[in-house]
Amino acid sequence: MSATITRHLSIRGLVQGVGFRQYMVFKAQQLGIGGWVRNRSDGSVEAVVQGTEDAVAAIVEYAQRGPRASQVSGVTVSDVENAGNFSGRFDPRRNA
Repeated sequence: MSATITRHLSIRGLVQGVGFRQYMVFKAQQLGIGGWVRNRSDGSVEAVVQGTEDAVAAIVEYAQRGPRASQVSGVTVSDVENAGNFSGRFDPRRNA
């Protein structure tokens, strides 16, 4: 069994108003990823993703592409310590 890892994603570019959060929820559900996603006041989108190494790597790739209407200019990935267990549940959150 693969270890569970948790990562924080900061996604920049044209990523708000293009269905990015819904896209991330859909992809996370397909991959069995837990966590959350929300818009930031600076125009970026942030997410915390939790799953197997392969699943997390896959959702990072999806974040780098985004939905068709988006234009992702960069994704910063960082480790998250003591995130708790999301139990495979991935939710959109209120804007920050």
